[in-house]
Amino acid sequence: MPAPFAFATATEILFGRGQSTAAPDRVAALGRRVLLVHGRDPGRSAGLAQGLRAAGCTVQALAVAQEPDMALIAAGVESAGDAQVVVAMGGGAVIDAGKAIAALIPASRPMLDHLEVVGRGLPLDHPPLPFVAIPTTAGTGAEVTRNAVIGVPGQGRRVSLRDPRMLPRLAIVDPALTDGCPRGVTLASGLDAITQVIEPYVCTRANALTDALCRDAIPRGLAAIRRLMEAEDAQARDEMAWVSLCGGLALANAGLGAVHGLAGPLGGLTGAAHGAICGALLPHVLVANRDAVTDAGLAARLDQVGGWIGAAFGHPDATVPTAAGLLADWARSAGLPGLAAQGIDAGAQAAAADAAASSSSMKANPAALTPAALRVAMHAAC
Repeated sequence: MPAPFAFATATEILFGRGQSTAAPDRVAALGRRVLLVHGRDPGRSAGLAQGLRAAGCTVQALAVAQEPDMALIAAGVESAGDAQVVVAMGGGAVIDAGKAIAALIPASRPMLDHLEVVGRGLPLDHPPLPFVAIPTTAGTGAEVTRNAVIGVPGQGRRVSLRDPRMLPRLAIVDPALTDGCPRGVTLASGLDAITQVIEPYVCTRANALTDALCRDAIPRGLAAIRRLMEAEDAQARDEMAWVSLCGGLALANAGLGAVHGLAGPLGGLTGAAHGAICGALLPHVLVANRDAVTDAGLAARLDQVGGWIGAAFGHPDATVPTAAGLLADWARSAGLPGLAAQGIDAGAQAAAADAAASSSSMKANPAALTPAALRVAMHAAC
């Protein structure tokens, strides 16, 4: 029998091409005064805004053109007025911003009281507004997670606002919304999605349900991202949307690891894009973990992941170091920049190695990695 576990996710998930057409009526059923959070280009969400108005809603729009920080979230809360429901349509940054704003509109305490690491990490003192997430990239899985990552520029960190009640009321995952996504975004977000099914699988808090999701998703994600780097492919877009969703489900219920433990401080210190950081780090953190792991079961899982990666490149018997080399070389040839090319210098790497110890992601890493080992992995990712 599987060991006992708990599993929580969005109240409802709609998955599949065309599912986003249901959004206006589903949102209107939650509230008629809508805050619509979208990305830099308002045109991407214009059809949704029009549909909401046709469904009898008033719509206040908020653009998120960057990774959310405390100032942006505070401005969003201030601009929300009397909103009854928050909808976020965009990439992971947009969804995190909408999720945080929905959580903090009813809150009576300062935002910092609820932030992890840099704040007090207190639970929310009031339930969030109903929140609907509609991703337009396949990467973060934020549509089914209970946290939002927020930048704290004064401290050079990206940290989480986290509460079980932040799980979206409705997640609409329509792979058609990712069609034609730019190549660089597809690569970085896709590697983030793959990282987020690998790390929960090899972490110390994996359970039977997250295992089932990850075992299926890891090889599917590797095959799909390779196809998408060769040509636009609707079926591969569908696959990556599924993998991203699985990653969100898995990380919210098991945990992550050192890739994300480093990505938070590296992103906060430099402003580099989260997905690109994760993609550059993944192969080298896998090697560091395999070198340091002492638990035989976790070592076997890391070897299994190495086999899946090797198989994706025609080498099913590859060891973790060999598989990691294949993945790193392929990602670089596909256009993923190394850490140095992302503006992450030795000083930022050293600071991140020290800061990672306080990251929530590190708590489930399969091996105890020293700051020195983390610095070696980051140097290899340059």
